[in-house]
Formats: sequence, C-alpha cells, structure tokens
Amino acid sequence: MSEHPRETEFLRQCLRYEDNAEHEALVERIGQLERDARCVRRAVALMAVLTALVVAGLGYLAVLGAKFPQDTLQLIVRSISALGLASVISLVAFAGLTMVYHMNLEQRREEGRQLVTKLLASRLGNPAAVPQHESPADGNHQLVPAAAGSDVTSQQTQTASTAPG
Repeated sequence: MSEHPRETEFLRQCLRYEDNAEHEALVERIGQLERDARCVRRAVALMAVLTALVVAGLGYLAVLGAKFPQDTLQLIVRSISALGLASVISLVAFAGLTMVYHMNLEQRREEGRQLVTKLLASRLGNPAAVPQHESPADGNHQLVPAAAGSDVTSQQTQTASTAPG
C-alpha cells in the first residue's frame, strides 16, 4: 500500500473517534471520492489499452493492407481511426478527471486533518510548543509557542515569514 492510502485510512480511523455527523459525512465523502477515482483510473487504463490496440491495428493494415480491396481497406482505416481518436480524447478527459478527483481528495484530507487537530486539542489540550522545521541554511530548530485554538501549520507559516532572513 502506498503512502496516500495509508494516510487516508489513518485519517478515517482518527475521524471515527468522534461520533459527529460532520466527521461521518467527511469519512463517507472521502470513501466516495476514492471509489470514484479508482473507477476513473480503470477507465484510463481501458482507454490506454484501446489506444494501443488501435495503433496495432493501423500498423497491421499498413503492413498487410494490400490484401484487402481498396474500398474495404478505406472503410476499415476510417473506422479504426475514428475509434483511435475517440479513445485518445477519452483518455485525455479521464486523465483530467483523475487529477480533479485527486485535488478534491486532497482537499477532503486537509479538512480531515483540521478536524482531527481540533479533536485532539479538545481531548488532550493544545501543545505547549511545536518544533519548527529545520532551516536548510543553518540547521537550527526553533520552538514556536502554540496559541489556544490556532492552526499549527498557519502559525508556522506566519512565524517563518516574519523571521529575519
């Protein structure tokens, strides 16, 4: 299992600790987006196979097309070309749809992370200090105090943007 599905499953498990309609709706929405994305990925694979078959068919006709009568050959080439064009257009459309589903799933994951952060803060309280990411230039750590009810990532971003450079 790759990293994203494992993170998503962990997020789902964390969201289930709160018996809340908002959390349940988010878990269901994430599941639906994953099922839809999987369906679209299968359609992309099908269109890729169909495109490869069209290319193979046109190659076969280019090599052995002399055995067919001219009228029949022209009809076969047009039919295969139309099928190929349709499969390429569908492939591009499904690939775009895959990206849209990926972006939507990423947004739902972020919503889930925020809800889990609120859940943890309500159950455990806010952390006293959050370590800031290492600076590539000097490698030093700084502790950033966490304000009550604040989002840790936005606080780190604000602190990083106001730090002297």
